[in-house]
Amino acid sequence: MDTLPELRDIHLPSEDISIFPIAYGWWYVLAGIVLFVAGIYVVRWIMRTSALLYARHLLKPLKVENDIGAAVKMSEILRRICVRKYPEAVALADNQWIEFLNSKTKTPLKGKAAELLKNAPFVPEDSRIYTHADVADLWLFCNRWIGENL
Repeated sequence: MDTLPELRDIHLPSEDISIFPIAYGWWYVLAGIVLFVAGIYVVRWIMRTSALLYARHLLKPLKVENDIGAAVKMSEILRRICVRKYPEAVALADNQWIEFLNSKTKTPLKGKAAELLKNAPFVPEDSRIYTHADVADLWLFCNRWIGENL
């Protein structure tokens, strides 16, 4: 039996073949790439936010302490941040340290609060050289500096 006449002719498509719509697998690959890049941004945001929150958490109890010990702790917090973000500034001291901090903020530290930050590790705890207002000014500067640099 001859079935050859029953076969239909091959018909070519009338248009060029396009890559769209692309196969589902390619959509999954594209979605994976987008999710990966978004995940990197989310992780970086979380790391930045957690560092900022941690630094502010360390600084918060010092607001009520108005003594030289609080100024020493504020100096330590600023140094710890610089170890992480500005390692070249860790070895700075005295006026170079204050100038560096002022170069990284919009509102510079000056006056007795700057002297307090510079001299706090060397001043005895019972000293009356610096007032509570100086410690409060230093706390405000530290809070602003942390917000601008983390």
